[in-house]
Amino acid sequence: MRNPIRYLYDWVLGWAETRFGERALFWLAFAESSFFPIPPDVLQIALSVARPVRSFWYAAISSVGSVLGGCAGYLIGLGLFHIIALPVIKFYNQMDNFVYLSAIYNANTFGLVALAGFTPIPYKLFTIAAGVCQVDFTIFLLASALSRSARFFIVAVILYFVGPRAKNFINRYFNLLTIIFGILVILGVIAIEWLWK
Repeated sequence: MRNPIRYLYDWVLGWAETRFGERALFWLAFAESSFFPIPPDVLQIALSVARPVRSFWYAAISSVGSVLGGCAGYLIGLGLFHIIALPVIKFYNQMDNFVYLSAIYNANTFGLVALAGFTPIPYKLFTIAAGVCQVDFTIFLLASALSRSARFFIVAVILYFVGPRAKNFINRYFNLLTIIFGILVILGVIAIEWLWK
């Protein structure tokens, strides 16, 4: 049976070969910040490999879409927790992490959002939790904008100078990279517990 994540990955990559690639990148970045499992980096990389000179434009699209999607996640947590947010959290089996984050969120909103926005820790978990905890929206927005932009512009710099070799590496080692991604998520959660216990 085909890996469903691999199927979604390939579906996302397919948008790079259409004239709707930039729009798809925006909506992917938006959706990933509140519910979709595939990060926009995948499509950003594919588009940047095809046109390296536009790498920074694609990073800007990813950044704007992701921050706006984070705001949507915040609103989901703020107003639609039981209808929308709770099923999403349960779907990703993140209830324990969610309860823990809710307890410490107000103590260090900027640090947590910045950490989630820059690392492989699921950003959607933090955006929804921010709304549920009713954290200061200005701080949330600033941390999201800084961390998400840093992440996508780092990808842009790499693609601008490395180009197709990065895509070939990802395709060749996809399964290994998903394992590494999972390990990084676990290490990120441990780091949060260590830093804010």
